[in-house]
Amino acid sequence: MPQGWSKKREKQYEHIKDGLEDRGRSEKTAKQIAARTVNKERARTGEAKQASKTSTDDISSARRGGLRSHKGAGGRTKAQLYREAQDKNIAGRSSMSKAELEKAVGR
Repeated sequence: MPQGWSKKREKQYEHIKDGLEDRGRSEKTAKQIAARTVNKERARTGEAKQASKTSTDDISSARRGGLRSHKGAGGRTKAQLYREAQDKNIAGRSSMSKAELEKAVGR
């Protein structure tokens, strides 16, 4: 965890990191994502000395994550569903439509 963060940002970092680890991300990846997220929020609120234009002009990390969580209208792609069906060894997956793959992999 980088130095110079407030207690609030340290708590935010730990919360994000723990949540990512709980969802199966490696500790190294979880640390990287959490640090980037906290640094972006610091830039957006003016806490950081330097900030890129995308950090300050883009939508917030929390909102962006919600939009990209694959729970929206499109959900997972057919290719993603196919790979999951392949991992689960579901028979007949090559001739299935996206809807059939969604039903077969279950979620």
